[in-house]
Amino acid sequence: MAQILRAAREDLDSAGLRGSFLVRDLDSGDELGIDAEAEYPSASLVKVPLAVVTLERIARGELDPVTPIVVQPGRVTAPGPVGVTKFRHPATIALEDLLYLTLSISDNAAADALFGLTPPEAVAAELTRLGVEGISVRHLLDELTRTPTEMLAPEHAHLAHTLAITATTAGHGHPVPQLDISRANTGSARAFVELLHKIWRPSSIRPAAAAQVRRLMGENMLRNRLAPDFSCDASRWSSKTGTLINLRHEIGVVEHADGQVFAVAALTESRVPAAAQPAAEAVMARVARRLRDELRRM
Repeated sequence: MAQILRAAREDLDSAGLRGSFLVRDLDSGDELGIDAEAEYPSASLVKVPLAVVTLERIARGELDPVTPIVVQPGRVTAPGPVGVTKFRHPATIALEDLLYLTLSISDNAAADALFGLTPPEAVAAELTRLGVEGISVRHLLDELTRTPTEMLAPEHAHLAHTLAITATTAGHGHPVPQLDISRANTGSARAFVELLHKIWRPSSIRPAAAAQVRRLMGENMLRNRLAPDFSCDASRWSSKTGTLINLRHEIGVVEHADGQVFAVAALTESRVPAAAQPAAEAVMARVARRLRDELRRM
């Protein structure tokens, strides 16, 4: 096992990555990870706890899923964001459909409409009530569209990545607030695997809410990161990605036809100043799969 972990670290380093990884068998509890407690800005991963809390409130009768909500347009023109975040005009969307946009296509404006119903501090309080630890919820998703990346022309994106890479302090503070773990929404691989465990197995989360989150994560349309190594005819991959400047994350659950189920969390930070890094994403997936394969063999 030590040899596998050493090889995984070497692969990450060769791709210019450091990361927090954890894979857990949801039935036996066996797990294997790399720096699983390391805390990172969570970017769009925060949409999973946001969805859990929103669906908990629906289950309690505090929110009605058919309520029409006027969502203000994001008017974002930078590459990356999708959905209402790119809209030019207000749109009226049912609460339940906002959940779909939030989890399945990672729409920031849809997520912020949900935060309008349950603000970040209320989401954090509800997570505490549910016994979810290690995930901080501090700000709206709109903050993720106000980074140096959006201030620069696409051909200068490498400058934003250089700033992100070089300005981190020893304590993981950062002049870019969205990358500062004392100010950003944050979490670790372990914290997100614990959340996935509560969603996929009986827990403090109401069954109806958990089932809806599982369904929406199963419909995730962003499948270029870990999905190629976890999706096949004999398994189902349900996930959520998170991306912010030089951060590339994905959390998910792979359900095999033979009944084995594994939660996977891969949170990474690149030291390569480039926006497009398909090779790094392939290494992320290979490392996560190697950890899963070892647990599956055991």
